[in-house]
Formats: sequence, structure tokens, C-alpha cells
Amino acid sequence: MEESVVWLQGLRVRYYTAGNSGPAVVLLHGGGADSAMLSWGLLIPHLSRDFRVFAPDWPGYGESDNLPGEYSFESLTAWLSDLMDQWGVRQASLVGVSMGGGGAIHFTLTHPERVQKLVLVDSYGFQRKAPFHRLSYWMVRASWLMEWSWALTRRSHWLTRWSLAQIFADARNISESLLDEVFTAVQNPSGQRAFLRFQQREMLPDRVLTCYLDRVGEIRAPTLIIHGDRDRLVPLSDVKEAAQRMPAARLVVIENAGHWPMREQPEKFNRLVSAFLKNTE
Repeated sequence: MEESVVWLQGLRVRYYTAGNSGPAVVLLHGGGADSAMLSWGLLIPHLSRDFRVFAPDWPGYGESDNLPGEYSFESLTAWLSDLMDQWGVRQASLVGVSMGGGGAIHFTLTHPERVQKLVLVDSYGFQRKAPFHRLSYWMVRASWLMEWSWALTRRSHWLTRWSLAQIFADARNISESLLDEVFTAVQNPSGQRAFLRFQQREMLPDRVLTCYLDRVGEIRAPTLIIHGDRDRLVPLSDVKEAAQRMPAARLVVIENAGHWPMREQPEKFNRLVSAFLKNTE
């Protein structure tokens, strides 16, 4: 696996590559304290046996510079399109989790000719409301409260573990090594601030701004939807509705998994993604 930096739209972008041959696969991580290595560090070596793998840090996350202006799926799609051009990748399969899944959906709707296959993991873009929507709406507008909570988390392994437990089905699956990775990540609040910008745009008083349920039927790329049966953030009912509307989609529900199945049940997750991309299911 190789770590690289490129300048794009005047901004620094960090990304990881692995694999010397095969079709291209682009891995898109989620929001919050996430990064390419946090979400995909266990999947990258698995896929690199058969694919050329690219895993960027979204703008504002990891070591990538933040975007000026609105933090929207439109701006992220333009950024990703330019980045793929920099890589010389005309077409790729996209794998996206949470916010990254929403980005993958928007990219596919905007540039269908550039997407070979699509894997959506506990994806944003299917739900009409956030959990505890009205409370969530007010919280993301209280920037001081968010900064205060991040500062507390940066000082406490216990609070970091508690936060991580909210996206796991079973807190016993949080290893010490994963806890250390996440605790290190939260020391840099850049990603959390980038995600807050995204949330402040997306959270309307009575709904989320971006819901693709009325458009997912346009997606013709073969699609695998993976969802944890105990995801507290994205309702499984909305995901089932989306899968039914997509002509080339298959839904796989992972039992005893939350919002981050690639880290909670990595072996099962890696097998599912690899088999789908290789057509060996």
C-alpha cells in the first residue's frame, strides 16, 4: 500500500493506492472522525489482489485540505471527478460508506458512464429524516456544543469508546487497536468540522436535504447494498425501499452489525465486497 499526495483545485489531497493490475476500485469513507485508512485499512489489502485500489481522504479529512464554499455532494462530486482524472481512471467501481455512500450515489447519478459497479454500505441518501431529527437539527446548529463535545472526546479514551459503541451493534467488538486508531483520529478535529459543515447544510427542520429515493431507479450499474441489521443511524426500512426501487441492486443485511460493518465484521464484509466485484458470488 502506498500513501501519496496530489494537488487538486489548489488543495492538498492525500490518498492511498494498492494493486498493480485489474479494474479500478475507489473507496469513499464516511463523515465525522473518519478517514480512508480508518474505514478501509482492512479492505484495501484484500481487494489489491485483484484490483487497482484508490482510497482518498475526503476534503477536510485526514491530511486532505478542506473545500472552500459549500460542503455539498455537488462539490464533492466535482472534486472526485477531477481526482479520478488526475489518477488517469476513466471508469471505476465505487464503494462508499455512510456519507461516502451518498457521495457515490450522487457521482453515479451525475456521471453514470464512469461507474462500473456500486457498493453502498449503511449509506446516506436513503433516509428522509435523521434519528431524533428535531434534536439533531438544533444540535448541529450549536457549533459551540459540538466543539465542546469534541474537546471532551479528545481527552478521554472512555468517551471515544462510548462514541464508537453508538455505531457498533456490540461494543465487545471494539478492539483496543481500533480504539487507539479512533482516539488518534479524533485528536485532529478537521474531519469533524468538515462533517459539521455538511450536516448544517443537510439538516432542515423537518427532513434532510438530500434523499435519493425518488432517483435511485435511474441507477443501472450493478449495485450491492450492505447494511447492518442494528444500524441506529440509517433505518433498514428506508434501505429496503431503496433496494426495491433499484433495478440492478441486491441488498445484503449483516446480522449483529451496526453502522460500520467493515470494522465490526471485517472478514464477512471483505468477502461480500470482493465476491461482488469479481462476479464470483
